[in-house]
Parts: sequence; C-alpha cells; structure tokens
Amino acid sequence: MKIKKPSLTFWQIFNMNVGFLGIQYSFGLQQTAINPIFLYLGAPEEMLPILNIAGPVTGLVVQPIIGAMSDKTWSPKWGRRKPYFLIGAIIGSLCLFAFPTSPVLWFAVGLLWILDVGNNMAMEPYRAFVGDKLPEKQLSLGYQMQSLFVGAGILLANGSIVLFQYLFGGDSIEVAGEIPKWLYYSFYIGGMLSIATILWSVLKTPEIPPSDEELAEINHDKSQPFSVRLAKPFKEISEAIRQMPPFMWKIGAVYLFQWYALFIYWQYITPLFKLTMGYSTSEAASQSAQMSLTYNIVTMVVALALVPLTLKYGGKKVYAYSLVGTAIALFSIPFINDPLLVLAPMILFGVGWAAMMGIPYTMVSKVVPQERRGVYMGILNMMIVIPMGIETLTFGPIYKYVLGGNAINAMIFAGVFFFIAALLAMRLNVQSAVGEAVTE
Repeated sequence: MKIKKPSLTFWQIFNMNVGFLGIQYSFGLQQTAINPIFLYLGAPEEMLPILNIAGPVTGLVVQPIIGAMSDKTWSPKWGRRKPYFLIGAIIGSLCLFAFPTSPVLWFAVGLLWILDVGNNMAMEPYRAFVGDKLPEKQLSLGYQMQSLFVGAGILLANGSIVLFQYLFGGDSIEVAGEIPKWLYYSFYIGGMLSIATILWSVLKTPEIPPSDEELAEINHDKSQPFSVRLAKPFKEISEAIRQMPPFMWKIGAVYLFQWYALFIYWQYITPLFKLTMGYSTSEAASQSAQMSLTYNIVTMVVALALVPLTLKYGGKKVYAYSLVGTAIALFSIPFINDPLLVLAPMILFGVGWAAMMGIPYTMVSKVVPQERRGVYMGILNMMIVIPMGIETLTFGPIYKYVLGGNAINAMIFAGVFFFIAALLAMRLNVQSAVGEAVTE
C-alpha cells in the first residue's frame, strides 16, 4: 500500500537539506584544493587524472551498495537513510582534519580514497531521503533546494580558500613538497561543518516509517543468514539495472559527456591559470577558487528560480540550454587574461551547475518506484562516476600526447563534450513510475 505523503513547508524542506551544505563544502575542497595539494607535493600535471581515480571508484562501489542497503533498513530511533549519511559525515570530517597535514603525495592520495568513501556514503542516501519525504508535486522544489545547498557549500569552501590565501598567504614563499599553512584552515572548517550540518538535518527531520509490507520485507531480510544479507545489495543492484527505465539509459548518455568534461575542468583550471596568467601554484589555486566562488554564487541565486522555469518550459529544455551555456563558458575562459573579466563566464557555468545538480534528480524520482529509490539513486550516481573513472584513465595520455600537454586545449576539449551532452539531453522524455506522461 502506497503511503500518502503530506506536503511540507518551505522551512521543513530547507531543514531537510541543510546537511548537504557540509557534504558539498567537502566536495568544494575536492574541486579546488585537492589538485593544488597534489601539485604542492610534487605530482606532474599529466598524473592529475589518475590521482583522482578515488572518486569514481568509490562512487561506483559505495553509492549503489549503500543505496540498496538503505532501501532495506529501518530503525524506529534512527530511521532509514539517516544512519548512513551520519556515519559518512563522521568519516569525511576526520579525513578533512587530517588532509592538509599530508607529509607526502601517497599519504594525500590515500586520504582522498577514505574521504570519498565517507562523502559517497553520505551523499547517495541523502538524494533518496529527499525523494522519500516529498510528494511528486514538491520534488522539483526539494531537489532544487538541494542544488542551492550544493552552491552554498562549495561557495563557502572556495570563499574560505580565497579569504585565507589573502589574509595569510600573500607573503609566503612556496616550498617544494610542503602544503602552505593558510590552506589548513579551510579543511578544519570543513571538518566541523560536515558533521554539524548533518546533525541539524538528522535532528530536525523525521523519516516516514515504511508501510506494513515494506516493514515485513525488511524484517524478513534481517532474519536471513549473514551471507544472504551480504549478497542482497548486489542482487538488488543487478535486478534494478535489468529493469531500469529507458529514461535512465538516456540520461546515462548525457552524463557520460557532462561528467567527463566537468572532471577535466576541475583538474585543469589551476594549470590553465599558470599557463595563461603566469601564476604560481598558490596564485592559480586562488584564482580557480574565485571561479568556483563566482559560479556557486550564481547557482545559489538561480537554483530555486529554475523551479518555475522547468514547470513552464520543461526540464529537458532548461537542462539542455544550461549545458550549452556551460560549453560557451569553457570555450571563453582560456582566452581571457584579466583575473576579473575571466569570472564573467562563470555566470553561465553557475546556471549550468544549478541545473545539473537538481533537474536530473527530479526527473529520475518521477520514473523510478518509491520502494527502490535508494538503489536507483545509487545507479544514477554510478552514471556520474563511470565517466569520471573513464576520464581518470584516459585523459592523462590524451592531455600529454594529443593535446600537447596544453591546459588551453584541455578546456576547449571539455567545452566540446558539454555541447554533445546538450544535444543528448534533448532526447530526455519523462514517463512517471505509474505510467503517466510527465511534461518535460
């Protein structure tokens, strides 16, 4: 029997999503600070993709498994999804406290693997958590609110990097093999914010209890031998992939090009500014943080404004046009040498990022059955990390041998991939889980 979900107030939806602030602060540090740290510790530029393989691998393994497990979890005290993103936040916090003290490259790379496990463990159940709580008419608001917190978390992370570099890094001299002390503070803030914001959502938002049928199935699973319970998530994932709605295959094609391109941008924006503006690693890292700061301000401003636009014009059109804007932004950046003017393309990038972080999740929530939302959100995130994994394995040689080791060419390459993603996004037509057509 399907549980009728009550509509929530704006502030209830707000409180439910606060925890995403801490998760995305950590993600913001990964976008902007991790690759400079690798460079500080002596990594060559062509190794940056393979050093970032932790994100794709842990996302591919952790997210669908945690999603499937959370579908079959219920505790009257802790709920269904909360235990997973609470444990993930604790792991992430500990890693953020340790990261800036990394003495050598291999230590930092190892910590990135653990950090990604924690972030993936927290993020996937959070996506399902929003879908669990909201009726279909509020899904767009719920996921665009999450998009707003994506922007806010990354905004704070990059804002802190810019601020601390300005306050404490201006007169410092780069020492090979040493991470500058001013970078420590951003990670310490992230460690505290990660756990504090998750606790806010955990304490403020009760979960909806499972139906009698769901509870009976959960209790049945608990009574099974350990080996059966261990194999259950893998069986759930396999069955879900076989029965996956055609829409999800289509969005997987969009994600292949979109996320490959995004990984290139995050990895090579710092080397780009070293090349186009003659910056040191610290100066280039600060400039790339300002870029991220700018586009995440835009994301926060436009995230909720996209809700009426998607209702009026359809999700696929807004999504596709936003990807075109992101492509134009990437084409522009390498040819702007002024540190202020180069922030202008980030307006288009910010609109695109807001769409990417909200619209696909709204679409998918409408096409998958509620009782399997966790595993399908995990599969959707597999569609994010698989392109990232492909990029980490393939783009290093492409960068070195095809693009001439030139970060300008890398950024143009990423822009082309965004255009391809936009064309593929125009093929997205949503059909609801109960078979009713949904206007997109």
